[in-house]
Amino acid sequence: MPPTNPRTALEHLGLTLPPPPAPGGNYMSAKTAGNIVYLAGVISQTPDGIITGTLGLDRNIEEGYAAARSCALLQLAVLESHLGSLEKIRGIITVNGYVNSVPGFADSPKVINGASDLFLAIFGEPGRHVRAAIGVSGLPRHALVELQMTVEI
Repeated sequence: MPPTNPRTALEHLGLTLPPPPAPGGNYMSAKTAGNIVYLAGVISQTPDGIITGTLGLDRNIEEGYAAARSCALLQLAVLESHLGSLEKIRGIITVNGYVNSVPGFADSPKVINGASDLFLAIFGEPGRHVRAAIGVSGLPRHALVELQMTVEI
């Protein structure tokens, strides 16, 4: 069972949040309506740059899993910036994961597990969510993964 404080859970996992990415266009990174926060998509990146590639061509499932996990950390950074604290999150509602992949690539769910597993490790049962894991033919900046989500506060 994860610690009740998301920050403590992150520390327990040996993780730190990156700086939240700036929007790449004329949109907001997060918008609250009532007790729901809608998050724009974030692409897979680390402090070293964009994680690029194509699953089934030049990237494997383990690399995709790590890219999805990086997206989850970025979304948490956006949430912390937007809300002031991750403790305001009551639960993760939806996760929509997009995987840059070759036609016919059938393992997008295994890739997006990188985000889903992290949310469960940090939030416990409130981190369980509904999800889509979709293979696509291209993502912005040739990113390997993009993640969009909604949370309850």
